[in-house]
Amino acid sequence: MLAGADPDAMPRLVTLPAAWDDTAAAALAGLAPGEGPVTLAAAADAWIRPVAERALRAGLELPLSERLHQMLLLRHGAPCASIWQGCGDGAPGYVLNLASFHDSGSGFDAPAFGEAVETAVTALTLAAPSASRLAVGVADLAGLLAILGIEYGSDASLAIARVLAAILRGRAEAASAALARLFGTVAPVSQDLPAPPTGTPLPGLAEAAHAAREAAAAADGMRHVALTTIAEPGPADALLGVETGGIAPVFSPLAADGSLSRSARAWLAAKGMTAENALAELLAGGDPFPLASAAAHMAMHDAMAPFVHAMPARPESVRPPAHGGRRRELPARRAGYTQKAAVGGHRLYLRPGEYDDGTLGEVFVALHKEGAAFRGLMDNFAVAVSLGLQHGVPLEAFVEAFTFTRFGPAGAVEGDPAVTHATSLLDYAFRHLAANYLGRRDIPEAEPEEADTVGNGSRDHSPLLPLELPPESPRARRRGFRVVSR
Repeated sequence: MLAGADPDAMPRLVTLPAAWDDTAAAALAGLAPGEGPVTLAAAADAWIRPVAERALRAGLELPLSERLHQMLLLRHGAPCASIWQGCGDGAPGYVLNLASFHDSGSGFDAPAFGEAVETAVTALTLAAPSASRLAVGVADLAGLLAILGIEYGSDASLAIARVLAAILRGRAEAASAALARLFGTVAPVSQDLPAPPTGTPLPGLAEAAHAAREAAAAADGMRHVALTTIAEPGPADALLGVETGGIAPVFSPLAADGSLSRSARAWLAAKGMTAENALAELLAGGDPFPLASAAAHMAMHDAMAPFVHAMPARPESVRPPAHGGRRRELPARRAGYTQKAAVGGHRLYLRPGEYDDGTLGEVFVALHKEGAAFRGLMDNFAVAVSLGLQHGVPLEAFVEAFTFTRFGPAGAVEGDPAVTHATSLLDYAFRHLAANYLGRRDIPEAEPEEADTVGNGSRDHSPLLPLELPPESPRARRRGFRVVSR
């Protein structure tokens, strides 16, 4: 297929396994050096072969080439762009896709995950022998929890996160200690690795974590001063088919094309529900897809932080203050999602854009069948809101200002489990953003109201004075006021 790393890049002919999607193709187009056609096998061999040859020269008796190719094909893990492109910038990184280590028959494969950690450390060390810091991380924790049917932020999910982090840290330090005997010791063995939980809902996982911790503690010294990280998502994550970067929660049960996301389908399967069951629960006022709150995200960050060498900023402290009118620029390539919904039968697409720390920085609203004037007004309104967000105006202020605005189209909302009714397109948009970025579930539901027919009926077109006075019209109703309790 033809794919480019971004819309402005020259498309390349990309060859991938048939089950992989366009997102993976675009990621490989950006990861592989050059501008011509690229295949996954050739691009991977270009960096795996030199690493495997160095392993042989160093006397390492392990099937490194076979392991690295298998990890990539199974979408267990992939290195960062610097390894693919042979660059030595920064700490070389490797991302491991947690959800891919789970099998529907045998459960989570803890031995395979531990081996993947050691393989990643070995490969990065051989690819960049002078690097004293590595960045081996994990992604799609939320996807794994969805497969297990465990709600993000629950006590069970926090225990699983701690145990996985302990395995990541312990096996990485043990691998670094083994490599120190070949390349020299750089740092002493760390003594700050906490004890992991003694039990989790996954059989054997806690035991694997304690074994990894003991292996790390038994080493004499390490080749690296730091090894593990929770990094921002990049092209390697996209190549692996990761839905949520690092330890971030799921923000929407919908994929970019409007269908149910993989994690949403996994959640339904774990709960023994079909899509029809989920729709019925949604229509009954339930929520078949529980979305994590900001507090749950903070709790997950705090659970992982003691075990990992480098973490992103804690979610509660990343909101930029409004100061001096300075604009906080968005990255050229930003994360986000596309929410497809219909309000009163009128389809729209809501596209938030995020900063690297996950905070909201822009909003786009694409309308389906409204006129050019209405679409133009909505486009420019979205630009104005985006500029406000980038200059530090809190999202709460926009939510307070634009929820309960009333104009057509309005009515029942289809396609979004977080919002059931809306009094306008703007009311829907800011209800959705409040639910997904602020964790707001306390906004009163919109009450359906008959449409205002001013200018539509024959009575509104009839002459007024001196021939007749019309009966009370919608205009007259507006003279009264009513108190609405929120």
